[in-house]
Amino acid sequence: MKRRLVLTAESARHPFRRSLPPPPVMSEVDDQDRDWKLFVLSFVAFFTCFYSFIF
Repeated sequence: MKRRLVLTAESARHPFRRSLPPPPVMSEVDDQDRDWKLFVLSFVAFFTCFYSFIF
C-alpha cells in the first residue's frame, strides 16, 4: 500500500483531505524493521496464550 492519502491535484475535492499535510516518506529500512517487530510481537503473543492454556 504505497498510495498517498493526500492528493495534491484538484481531484481531491473534499476540503478536509485538501487541508491535510502530505504524509512523511518512510524508507525501506524502516519498513523491514516494522515487519520484524510485528513478527516478534505475534510470536510472543501466541506463545503467551498457548503457555497460559497449558498451565
